[in-house]
Amino acid sequence: MWSNFFVQQDEEGRIGVAGAGHGAGHGTGLGGMKGGRGHRRQPKMSDSQEGKIKLAFFVAIVGVTLTVLGMGTEFWVELAQPKHFSGNHTCQMAHYGLWKACVHTLWVADIDPERTSCGPAELPGESNCTYFKFFTSGENAVIFKKTTNRNLNLAAAVLALISLTLMVMGSICIIMSLSKGVPFFLKPASFCFILSGVLVLLSILIFHQSVLALLSSDHTVPLHHELSWSVVCVGASGALLIVGGLLFIILSLPQSFWQKCWPHKNSAT
Repeated sequence: MWSNFFVQQDEEGRIGVAGAGHGAGHGTGLGGMKGGRGHRRQPKMSDSQEGKIKLAFFVAIVGVTLTVLGMGTEFWVELAQPKHFSGNHTCQMAHYGLWKACVHTLWVADIDPERTSCGPAELPGESNCTYFKFFTSGENAVIFKKTTNRNLNLAAAVLALISLTLMVMGSICIIMSLSKGVPFFLKPASFCFILSGVLVLLSILIFHQSVLALLSSDHTVPLHHELSWSVVCVGASGALLIVGGLLFIILSLPQSFWQKCWPHKNSAT
């Protein structure tokens, strides 16, 4: 009797332990299934896609470099007096950018005889450069008795700075995308680069309007004006940034999109 009782208790204990182990395993399996459903892995990019992203990033970096070069130089526009305006052996010309203006005094004998205006700025002579004060004290600058339009100059400079900030943000997104190996950051990077390119081109247009406002402020001194190489750099950078942003949008599209547009044909058919 006692032997049958102990045998029965032993069998019930084994069944209980087995049931608990099965329940724990079943719970773990459900937890694992739930965890697997909740955590979605990002698709990794292939080596060919990574190479294309690096090539597009190189295009964008060239645009960023040209933007920094154009913003840091003061050769956005050149203003030149007539060569014999002062009636002596010298003449004056000026050039300025977003932050600084320079006035050059050149010798008339060094200027090309076929040129009617003073310049170019590369000729030897005296130079006087000053930073604009409308960034600090709010004062307008006076160049050859002509007054700058502070609001237009400030708008062009602010747009250029915002575009430069967006370029930095886009570059950070591309670096994170390449380091993590996922194309998730390509779309925000493309938005940053395209918007920065548009703002750069808009900054050039506003700056040109500020030049026209400067020329119309006083008509006593005739001036010849032309946009210089800094504007060319900034304009080219805006185009490159937009192209780089469009390339990032194309590269961010899923592989299924390309398979639907250009299906892979079987070699047997």
